[in-house]
Amino acid sequence: MVFKKHLRLTSVNKQTMNDDSFFSVDRLLEFGMSMAIAQQMVNTMNMAMNNMNASGVTTPISSHPALYYAVLDGNPAGPFSEKELSQLITEKKILKDTYVWKPGMLQWQFAEKLPEVLKLVALTPPPFEPNI
Repeated sequence: MVFKKHLRLTSVNKQTMNDDSFFSVDRLLEFGMSMAIAQQMVNTMNMAMNNMNASGVTTPISSHPALYYAVLDGNPAGPFSEKELSQLITEKKILKDTYVWKPGMLQWQFAEKLPEVLKLVALTPPPFEPNI
């Protein structure tokens, strides 16, 4: 019985250590070396990417805050900062069909067409109405 167990273990070891097996020493060494080289390549690329200086990637090209203009009561008004625009949205002075413009735009557009304004609408809390 002990002899049969020894034969089974020996045959298992021979199967796991032959050249065709994934678990052979050569395959494991090759795998380990490949992983080490891949890790070195990743580290080199990360260092190169961290040392790159491209304008606008890590620092904004211009640090000017966005300024918006809106048509209020039929007249263009502004410039408004995002905070002021958010306040006008809360006060319901700027609605989805209010014309809004910011530098760089060719023409006035409805507030609902500008992603920046929609973001402010989404972040503006609804008016508080206590339940009495």
